[in-house]
Amino acid sequence: MSHRNLNLEDMLTDRVTEEDLLEVPLTDKVFRWVLFCVVVIFLVVLWQFFYVNVGNGDFYTRRATANMSDIKIHPAPRGVIFDRTGKSLLKNEPAIRIFLSPRDFPENYTDRLQALYDVASVAQVDFSELKKTIEEKDWGQSDRILLLDDASHEQVVALSALGLKGVHVEPSFKRIYEDPLVFSHILGYTGLVNTEDLQNNADLSIDDRIGRSGLEAFYDEYLRGKNGKEVFFRNAKGKIEEERSVQEPESGYALHTFIDAGLQEYMYTRLSNALVSLGRDTGVAIAMNPKNGEVLGLVNIPGFDSTKLKEALTDPRRPMFNRAVSGLYNPGSTIKPLVAVAALTEGVIDTKKQLYSAGYIEIPNPYNPSEPGRFLDWQPNGWIDVHSALAKSSNIFFYEVTGGFESQKGIGILKLKEWWERFNLDKKTNIDLVGEQQGFLPDPTWKEKERGEPWRVGDTYNVAIGQGDFMITPIELLNYISAIANGGILYEPRIVKEIVNEKGSPIKEMPEKISADIREIASKFIPDAQRGMHDVVVQPYGTARSLASLPFGVAAKTGTAQIQNNAKVNAFFVGYAPFNDPQIALLILVENAKEGSANTIPVAKDIFLWYYENRLKK
Repeated sequence: MSHRNLNLEDMLTDRVTEEDLLEVPLTDKVFRWVLFCVVVIFLVVLWQFFYVNVGNGDFYTRRATANMSDIKIHPAPRGVIFDRTGKSLLKNEPAIRIFLSPRDFPENYTDRLQALYDVASVAQVDFSELKKTIEEKDWGQSDRILLLDDASHEQVVALSALGLKGVHVEPSFKRIYEDPLVFSHILGYTGLVNTEDLQNNADLSIDDRIGRSGLEAFYDEYLRGKNGKEVFFRNAKGKIEEERSVQEPESGYALHTFIDAGLQEYMYTRLSNALVSLGRDTGVAIAMNPKNGEVLGLVNIPGFDSTKLKEALTDPRRPMFNRAVSGLYNPGSTIKPLVAVAALTEGVIDTKKQLYSAGYIEIPNPYNPSEPGRFLDWQPNGWIDVHSALAKSSNIFFYEVTGGFESQKGIGILKLKEWWERFNLDKKTNIDLVGEQQGFLPDPTWKEKERGEPWRVGDTYNVAIGQGDFMITPIELLNYISAIANGGILYEPRIVKEIVNEKGSPIKEMPEKISADIREIASKFIPDAQRGMHDVVVQPYGTARSLASLPFGVAAKTGTAQIQNNAKVNAFFVGYAPFNDPQIALLILVENAKEGSANTIPVAKDIFLWYYENRLKK
């Protein structure tokens, strides 16, 4: 076998070749790609650093703390809520909460499952549901789960007897509402924190309770207080070695309200009895001081019991719905005092102008001339001026002064809407309750866009008497009536007067706040609306003349709104007293009334009389 002999020259030649190959320069493209990869990796690392330490710093801090310690929460009692006389409307009572920490259960799967089954049996909870809750829980939020929110003494003893390390008994508080149905929509209720709450407020923990409706929700940050925390540190083996108190609990602040508990209770009882006698189950009553917006009482029927929320949620009457501030209704003839002020101020009529009501008017039908549109009064009212039109609640009069008829000019829908807006019927009143809605004010642009139809004079006629697509809330309605009573000022309705600390010192006061002042525009003719509402009571032809026997003067307006294609009617009463020095404005609503406004007047009369006898009589 032959071998090639390599001499020194060959070796050097090969070396030169290798060195030449190694020294081939890299292209710029390679360097750009390397630089790009380095930048991408750097940005990813930077983003992860930011995400962990800044974006979710609180989360990972809590998780790190949870891994090295147990945190025992000492709940702070929520603040108490009082009526205007200092009467407490609720209280806090001691309660026991039971928590489970599955990580402290036996390690063996069979033993863990048996322990969970034993806990469920003693606590009288569904085992399958408890197991599912544990499996689906986001354990990043907390390393324990609430088993019982208000455990009985027997349950505490029985669970303790199981001897399981993963069962923790902790003291707490529960809310006791003195008259749960009567005050339900004012006070509201509390509920456990959910994931959305945690995302919105880093100070909350998953086991906290917060306000869910009413004053409990609106003033939750003041009522909630600050929980105490006690930390038990673990070693690497999970054994607790050190106990340290981190924070003492601080009680929530108290609320002092303008609510008159005696009036509230009477309003609820009187309206409830009226509804029962009518075979009805849904109504609203609101009382407020028209001079400053103080809410004296606010009743929704049916009410709800916060200890029976599951029943309330499935009740077809929707007892948890706050109709007083969230319900949208046709106001019916209760809107006519506003229309009267608008027509007089715009100059389409004066106080001496009389229009004739034969019981109906007819307007041409452009689509079928042989069948003109007929708009009815509730009865023939003859010759009437603005005052008697309010007292008799004539529809014809208000049809003509808004939409026009023959020689009578109307103010028109656009000008009418301006007046609705002046009385803030397109805005929330900003009452201190959650879930308030605002009124809906239709106009030609809306109808063309939504229905593809032009606005017709008949539409103006309908909204002029509080029908059609015109909708407002009961609190908006009473607020506008209060502005008629006081001469043209709209106040923001207020339930809470002040917030005080444990020592009784005010930390925040709720002064009266004006949301609109129309005295400069409308003060000249508001007295005519007042007179017309007074005539509703004092004139023999007034629709609420039974109120004339009350020991003080009353101004009032009744209204009946047809709904569901005229199959049902909602009945309204609004009014204020004393007439010469208004101190209470009142609204009564009966849904699906049997006899229209006649169903609301007796209720209003008795409430006015109670207020006179118990609050005004000297």
